[in-house]
Amino acid sequence: MGADSRHASYDVNAAQERWQKYWAEHETFKPLDDGSKERRYVLDMFAYPSGDLHMGHAEAFAIGDVVARYWKLKGYDVMHPIGWDSFGLPAENAAIKRNAHPAEWTYANIETQAASFRRYGLSVDWSRRIHTSDEEYYRWTQWLFLRFFERGLAYRKDSYVNWCPKDLTVLANEQVIDGKCERCGTDVTKRKLNQWYFKITEYAERLLEDMDQIEGKWPDRVLAMQRNWIGKSQGAYVDFQVDVLGEPLTVFTTRPDTLYGATFFVVAPDAEIAPKLVTEENREAFEDYLEKVKKATEIERQSTEHEKTGVFLGSYATNPINGAKLPIYAADYVLSDYGTGAIMAVPAHDQRDLDFALKFDLPVITVLETGLPDPAESGVATPGDGTYVNSPALEGLTDKAAGIAAMNAKLEADGTGKAATTYRLRDWLLSRQRFWGCPIPIIHCPEHGEVPVPDDQLPVRLPDLRGEQLRQKGSSPLAAATDWVNTTCPICGAPAKRDADTMDTFVDSSWYYLRYCSPHADDAPFHREDVEKWMPVAQYVGGVEHAILHLLYSRFFTKVLYDLGMVDFTEPFARLMNQGQVINEGKAMSKSLGNGVDLGQQIDAYGVDAIRTTIVFAGPPEDDIDWADVSPASTVKFLQRAYRIAYDVASDKGVDFATGDKALRQSTHRTIAAVTEALDSQRFNVVVARIMELVNAARKAIDSGPGAADPAVREAAEAVAVMVSLIAPYLAEEMWELLGHEPSVAEGTWPVADPQLLVAESVTCVVQVGGKVRAKLTVSPSISEAELEELALADAGVQRALDGRSVAKTIVRAPKLVSIVPA
Repeated sequence: MGADSRHASYDVNAAQERWQKYWAEHETFKPLDDGSKERRYVLDMFAYPSGDLHMGHAEAFAIGDVVARYWKLKGYDVMHPIGWDSFGLPAENAAIKRNAHPAEWTYANIETQAASFRRYGLSVDWSRRIHTSDEEYYRWTQWLFLRFFERGLAYRKDSYVNWCPKDLTVLANEQVIDGKCERCGTDVTKRKLNQWYFKITEYAERLLEDMDQIEGKWPDRVLAMQRNWIGKSQGAYVDFQVDVLGEPLTVFTTRPDTLYGATFFVVAPDAEIAPKLVTEENREAFEDYLEKVKKATEIERQSTEHEKTGVFLGSYATNPINGAKLPIYAADYVLSDYGTGAIMAVPAHDQRDLDFALKFDLPVITVLETGLPDPAESGVATPGDGTYVNSPALEGLTDKAAGIAAMNAKLEADGTGKAATTYRLRDWLLSRQRFWGCPIPIIHCPEHGEVPVPDDQLPVRLPDLRGEQLRQKGSSPLAAATDWVNTTCPICGAPAKRDADTMDTFVDSSWYYLRYCSPHADDAPFHREDVEKWMPVAQYVGGVEHAILHLLYSRFFTKVLYDLGMVDFTEPFARLMNQGQVINEGKAMSKSLGNGVDLGQQIDAYGVDAIRTTIVFAGPPEDDIDWADVSPASTVKFLQRAYRIAYDVASDKGVDFATGDKALRQSTHRTIAAVTEALDSQRFNVVVARIMELVNAARKAIDSGPGAADPAVREAAEAVAVMVSLIAPYLAEEMWELLGHEPSVAEGTWPVADPQLLVAESVTCVVQVGGKVRAKLTVSPSISEAELEELALADAGVQRALDGRSVAKTIVRAPKLVSIVPA
């Protein structure tokens, strides 16, 4: 930039337009991918194209960009790709309203967001851009589904599923929040359908064990949420003979040691076994009860506050440990997908069982003496440990582990049970009765059953449906597309039908991070050699709301791909960072509350750099940001002050910094050290604070110190330009050019602190006499203990405090403390 084109303040809009164009033309952030540098893969959870970017995007992507830019300046070859999770229900609903195809709404929003992402100054490699709704992407989603199918990991079964009556689609358990659809908030009901599942339960133990690889690298709460969702339980399977079955019914219990306290038996009304346990005289009451239960959510049914309801089925189960006949009830507090959908009830030591027993006047037998009141009288169950009573095989034992082991041994010896481990985790329901998703590549043939679509016929493309054609009319929209659904069997050529469901969109996002490694591959979903170069992802950034959805599913996918020999690792994301929410006036932003903040308007008013800097400075990445408590206008002033430092520099490029003002040089190098440490510990708000301090120090040096021509001022300005580029990239490019450097600052080198300039020339030593501070000495940091003791004892204030008394003891902790104990 010539001298005549210099400005004392930077033009925000002109800078944004100019540098966006420069970065695009020069592919500044495209990795070399030639092995000349160590590779690092930074990934932000990709966006759903529901409209333009919002404040949540602004926070999440600003945080990821800090990491990507920092690592690039540190000399790594950084891959930081971008894409869109572009299948999904909102596009379908929008298409119905607009009498259009979902793709029109989807891709228009993608282009809007892409322009906003470019404006936001992200250091992403646009050449790797992907959309999960592109045929060249979902072809490989289908291909992966077929590999799962071949291994028996994709299967169909009839089952009650979560059904959203508004969206008219099935929901996975993870998509039901407090009994409501996570998307529209409608109360979820139950419906029996034949559905596709992924057998994630086969990987439950590995999902737990492999957490060792990411312990301390992922947020503790995410790991805790996944452990709880997987829900490993150890106990026993116990066989109960049932009179109406003529064969045993097996239940799982975590407390086989309390078998002597079982007084009744409970089955989930919607369990497959339930109708077989009902006598004819009780069938009508059971069926009436079942209809009522279907209207309740799982959350309601499991709540301890939910009133206990149930019906006697007229049949009995025999307790294998003592021969007692236990009446069998159907009750809604037992869920059909827990074990076999049936439990033994031990009311003395389980509160829900006790509530039920007291309501239906069933026996309560205490088998653990805990010193607490009798549950039958108090109404409060006594779970936990105690001395076994009323339990002949365990009498006198006091240790729970010993009791469980002894009972398991007896069950196995008697042939009526065995020790077992179960998991709360259920198989992943992936069928969706919607249109705008990845079609399931299976053909249903009357003769050959479920037949995979041959690989060379992939992708199974979606038909051209739009508007009212997308509405469900008792089946999925694809089922009504007769020209599409009717086909021929790949094996026998006979008339057959395509599977009319589409896949849960979480399938698409369970492998997208791998596609970025080979985004243009047309012979495979990804090339193993590319994946081995870049994976696992070095830093993943996204919201904690995905802890037991996307993150768990991605871990599962990676393990399956490892077993298939397609990858050489078992965890996809080496490190995970969760960002908080951007809220306003203490509440989540929403149209109904009228407290929304428009990101585009904020950028128009203050500029990208100010919004990014305000977000990063507001607090640690994981904390929520209340937009009512921050000030982008103040941030603008800081950015202009930083720019003015570079503008005022009067020394030439290449000047010897060592000849500059030592005090400012020390400030610069201490800032470099502090910022580097803060970045490495992901305290990004501290980074901004330290840069602000250095800007102030440089301003003081220019105005009332050695002046703008001092080499130390240039050193400070160049350090600010590089460090602030992580957060305010447009400002940084303007500063870098003002300082006479060729663009881009992103191609520069991260500054390294000089250890000699980090050492303080003097420190303050506190001198105590009898525990009270009597003097403060300015001393060299390298002073010896003997020298420090001599100085302290010679101090006039210390002598006054001693008042002629001798010294009994002197404790010296050079260079900061001397403690004198008078005699």
